[in-house]
Amino acid sequence: MPHKMLKLSTLAILIAGASQASAAVYTVVPVANADSAGVKQLANQDYFAEAQANANSTPITVSSTGIKPSAENANCFTGTDCVADDYTVTGVARRGTEGTPIADVTPYNENSQEVVSQYELRRYCDNNLGYGTCDVWAENQYFGDEYTDGNEQDGQGLGGLQKKQAAWTKGYYSNIIALVNDQRIATKADEFSGYTVEQKKAGLVSIVSTDDHFTTDAIVNGVVDNYNFGTTSSALLTNKANAHPRAFEKRGFVNTFTLTPFTLTPFTLTPLTLLPPISGNELVKTMGQTMANGAVKTANGLLVVGSSSFSESYTQDIKRHKPNLDNVNIGVGFDDKAYRACVTNPTDVYNYWECQFSTFANEAAFWLIGSDGIIKSGSIGSNLAAVDPDHDHLSFQASAQAIALDTNGDPIAVGYSTTDVKNDYYAMQAAYFTAKSADLTSWTRTLIPGLDIKPGDDRDFTYTMANGVNSKSVIVGDAKGNGTKPQRAFVYKAGQSKAQFFDDLAPTIFFKDSNSNAVAVNDNDQVVGWVDIEASSGKEARHRAFTYLNGKAQGPLKAGSAWMLDDLTNDNGAANSEANSYRILNATGINNAGVIAATAFYCDGGYDNLSKLSPCSLPKKEVQTVVKLVPKNTDAVIQLRAKDEEQPFKRSGGSLGILALTALGFIGFRRRK
Repeated sequence: MPHKMLKLSTLAILIAGASQASAAVYTVVPVANADSAGVKQLANQDYFAEAQANANSTPITVSSTGIKPSAENANCFTGTDCVADDYTVTGVARRGTEGTPIADVTPYNENSQEVVSQYELRRYCDNNLGYGTCDVWAENQYFGDEYTDGNEQDGQGLGGLQKKQAAWTKGYYSNIIALVNDQRIATKADEFSGYTVEQKKAGLVSIVSTDDHFTTDAIVNGVVDNYNFGTTSSALLTNKANAHPRAFEKRGFVNTFTLTPFTLTPFTLTPLTLLPPISGNELVKTMGQTMANGAVKTANGLLVVGSSSFSESYTQDIKRHKPNLDNVNIGVGFDDKAYRACVTNPTDVYNYWECQFSTFANEAAFWLIGSDGIIKSGSIGSNLAAVDPDHDHLSFQASAQAIALDTNGDPIAVGYSTTDVKNDYYAMQAAYFTAKSADLTSWTRTLIPGLDIKPGDDRDFTYTMANGVNSKSVIVGDAKGNGTKPQRAFVYKAGQSKAQFFDDLAPTIFFKDSNSNAVAVNDNDQVVGWVDIEASSGKEARHRAFTYLNGKAQGPLKAGSAWMLDDLTNDNGAANSEANSYRILNATGINNAGVIAATAFYCDGGYDNLSKLSPCSLPKKEVQTVVKLVPKNTDAVIQLRAKDEEQPFKRSGGSLGILALTALGFIGFRRRK
């Protein structure tokens, strides 16, 4: 590295500025980690005997999902009605790999619903992620973390798709639990009473889960007022033949908290399961999935949006829906006739393993929840045919991912909806859905312009999706590049000519070919998400959380600018400071007060230096945590972290030395590589 010198005049300016700008813009407040009470419930339950040793020695991983809305005029940048303790953060705790994400309507947003085997996971990775190690990635997702190389089927892995498929004879232990702050929350799927009369008539005898052994996987997506909501899998049940089916793959839920202060039980929980509201055959009513992704409080109740099955969906080639029987390794075959009969004999679906692989066409849906349960529910999309017979029976898929009330008090939901790409295939395209608050039975779907899916192998995107919306109808999301093309975050305001990509708006942070995701936006038009901070080079690139301000200035944040949250949590202090103990991996929610829910890495005692990619040296241990970032009522000057190649020193004291100031002097003057 070339020698760098500062003139005395420059050094004097830096010294003066450093004394005025030592505070970070955000304070990092820890919420949950591997030692949290709810996480320990997952860690302490028994696991598969073959994998128990790995479970004991491997920490549970926690991640944030969202944050509770703030009061209408609250703003932590100005200190107005800022009550940080009131802003509940939601999250998940996970043991090992998911296999197929519970947050996806179809696995990895693949329209074909074929990701049911190690081979299909590998194919997805090769075609969409482009890692040089897709074989290892696929094995981890299928057999679980910490599997024994060369003996993948021995069951030593943590999590993984294989364990879900083998549950019919081998049982199942929860892999993912939902967290509100640091506590696990239950769902109606954890109780046998949560299953319908029709499901019980179809052969379900009892539930396997107990207080010490959960078999549901669940994710909570948010808290609104005294409600929390999300998606859960069915518990593992027992049928008359003593096999263990699931009643459905996943269902949306809403929990209502009723406060009863000054009692032995300060609150009571009323869980509600969201059944498919869209008409369908008996298989759809019995096994069809629902998901609860977003919610907003209205004058009439809680308006929840997500997705719901409305038709069964099979490809013509059943082989593409079969798991690899050798890999599942439970001594059960797969009968094609039994698989087809799942539709015609829905009262028998829980007696055949094949029916556990039923797939569905899904539509965007809503549920209006009142004090006595569901008031109204239905579709919010405009579906095409359930399946496309000209293209291997690909199925219609749509979902609402988030919702807000616009300036007129009417709902605007965002997500995606299938579009018919002529002469190519059905594809998922970012969309928004609008209705009048007085008539939720009539919604208008609008595809977001500038994100069109092109036909042919050279199309720009495989799918596009809207993830967040605010009351000004500003929408954020991401567009997944075709093949190895990057995933690109975008912002769009309803009614404009086209969406804008962040790599055009802020190229210094969103560098060429970087992957990015914009997940949420508040009413101040402040956006949060994540972006790569390095080129992938044939592997998954490391990324960090960002924020972009599209509206008026908030404290030191100026309009039209983007920042890495690692820079905004930097207080430019000692390496062992509390502020330097965190690196913000991903931001998943932001409320109108400016408080952000995020996933962070934590290094006990502080990272070695102040750079974004600083190591956490032994005997320190880096762990993943859930945090919230609270804006300070301050005029602090933003202190960008030094680049990693500019770290020839390690800080251990509390003062700024000459070397530290020298490094600071070049932060703003070096061009991004």
